[in-house]
Amino acid sequence: MTDSSGNPQHTVQTSHTVQIPPDVPMVALLGPRDELLTTIERAFPKLVIAVRGNDVHLQGDPGDMALVEDLLDELITIADAGHPLNRDAVERSIGMLRQKTRERPADVLTMNIVSSRGRTVRPKTLGQKQYVDAIDENTIVFGIGPAGTGKTYLAMAKAVAALQAKQVDRIILTRPAVEAGERLGFLPGSLNEKIDPYLRPLYDALHDMVDPESIPRLMASGTVEVAPLAYMRGRTLNGAFIILDEAQNTSAEQMKMFLTRLGFGSKMVVTGDVTQVDLPGGTTSGLRIVQDILGDIDDVHFAHLSAQDVVRHRLVSDIVQAYDHFDARRRTRPVRDSRQGTDS
Repeated sequence: MTDSSGNPQHTVQTSHTVQIPPDVPMVALLGPRDELLTTIERAFPKLVIAVRGNDVHLQGDPGDMALVEDLLDELITIADAGHPLNRDAVERSIGMLRQKTRERPADVLTMNIVSSRGRTVRPKTLGQKQYVDAIDENTIVFGIGPAGTGKTYLAMAKAVAALQAKQVDRIILTRPAVEAGERLGFLPGSLNEKIDPYLRPLYDALHDMVDPESIPRLMASGTVEVAPLAYMRGRTLNGAFIILDEAQNTSAEQMKMFLTRLGFGSKMVVTGDVTQVDLPGGTTSGLRIVQDILGDIDDVHFAHLSAQDVVRHRLVSDIVQAYDHFDARRRTRPVRDSRQGTDS
């Protein structure tokens, strides 16, 4: 690297020692077999990190050292809150610190929404936390973003939490069965059995958050209702937490019909991905135009989630990178035809 005069430019190298409080178990902080330390080292390849006892010695770029020191503080706070540390928490904390967000990673990653059978649902990105906060603060929230961002899953968790806290009397989950429009007559069984495959993702999320044995009882009593969007017409929904999933597949008229079902003491969350519209040609998606219509109305919030909020198993990114490397190698060398023993 050179400066404007063409002379070699040297990066300032300094050293610093971070003293971890003696009551913090280093095994928990660094992970089994130093797995978390290795994750940090991979994220800061130009930084030399050495651990002796409860002292973490850093050498390298001052900016990187400051980030690692902040990271260690965040990880200690997360551990103190009773949350186990793992690679995902470390990588997401690093990402948030590099983005220089106003909210601390520990505040995001320790926010509990609902717990069931030893599992806790919580946001994993800043965008997800802002989405969850918006649900708390507004009566109608639109969660718009690509698949995998937790739009429906987090809304479902907030609904279950609201029911447990007796903030609402029931949960209503709905989605349009657009794909079923031309095919219902060809499927076996009753109308409910024909529509069931299109509602299955909502059942799956519900099973993650509520004791499966209690779901039939809750549904029989009307405390939890899972139904296609067409069943909402003509109703006024009071005291309910209502979730409309796959809202990109509603027409403008259906969206208006759904939103006007809102009753007293109710909350609505509408989720969808405007890039995945399955409506017949010529039909305008209600989700695509609703912000232009309702964008200036108080107590209505539009939360936009992005690819940065996609939450998947950490191996997914490794798999994607491996395929990218494979494709790159294949493009730069001839492919051998195994049947003919010749290059194609």
